[in-house]
Amino acid sequence: MAIPLNKTSQYRPNLSNLMSLCDVNYMMLLRLLADKEKVGEKRSFFISDFLTYSLEVNEVTRYTSLVTMTQDSSIGREKLSNNSLFTDYLRPTMVIRLYHDARMAEVISNQGIKQVKPRYDYPNQAMHLPDEKQQINVFLNEWLQLSLQLGQSRLLTID
Repeated sequence: MAIPLNKTSQYRPNLSNLMSLCDVNYMMLLRLLADKEKVGEKRSFFISDFLTYSLEVNEVTRYTSLVTMTQDSSIGREKLSNNSLFTDYLRPTMVIRLYHDARMAEVISNQGIKQVKPRYDYPNQAMHLPDEKQQINVFLNEWLQLSLQLGQSRLLTID
């Protein structure tokens, strides 16, 4: 039995939940960066023989920093190496802005979504969920927890 959609009700982001999630993500990112943010610095967190998360510092200003977090999976890479479409899906990437004055971190770009909106009408052309921003930040939180709990770190510096 299909449930009728109420066209008048729209998704409303829960701002307090999103802000507290961004606070927690900020604290975890600071732990992973070990308070040594320099442009070009890259940290890798080895979770298993097949899974690695990388964190690269792209920009540092007085009040903000921009980092890119990438998941790299070596499972099936040999078979799919000549098909970049599939290897991109096996290598999800998030761009995260850290706001040092507000002590918050939020995902600003994810998997080709250049700017994540706080709310999307549903259905939409790209099939984004109404709470896409919340979901992406929860996903970042899961990556950060996994990196902190199981990751073995190695610092790579680009001179």
